[in-house]
Amino acid sequence: MTTLSKKDIENLLPHREPMLLIDELVDIKKLFSATAIVNVKKDSFFVQGHFPGQPVMPGVLIVEAFGQAAAALTAHGLDKETYENKLVYLMNVEKARFRNPVLPDCKLELKIEAIRSHGRVWKYKGEAFVQNIKMADAVWSATIVDRK
Repeated sequence: MTTLSKKDIENLLPHREPMLLIDELVDIKKLFSATAIVNVKKDSFFVQGHFPGQPVMPGVLIVEAFGQAAAALTAHGLDKETYENKLVYLMNVEKARFRNPVLPDCKLELKIEAIRSHGRVWKYKGEAFVQNIKMADAVWSATIVDRK
């Protein structure tokens, strides 16, 4: 199994700070599954305004982190020529459930799995945990498109 650092992820994804949410991708099984690490910090960009005095990571950013993890897993598994000059766009979110609030100063672990692919369209599922407590889960689809 392989591990990707934040720098490795930057080489695969177009996202940059502050929107690059995943810090590491571990336990990678090529084109099948991985675990993404998101270090939710007290100075994360969303903390100041969501919500003042009682910060919580927005659910939409958890879904975004799921998508970034899936894009990195897929890009890492494909031939460079196949992925070069491409972007991965979120197509839909079939299900997203938020079970517990994700609070700053935690390590959010996103366990993701590629369910299937058909051409440039991929379907994934994921579960988010903090200290082995499930915080959220989702099922979503994404597509690989040419950069303009």
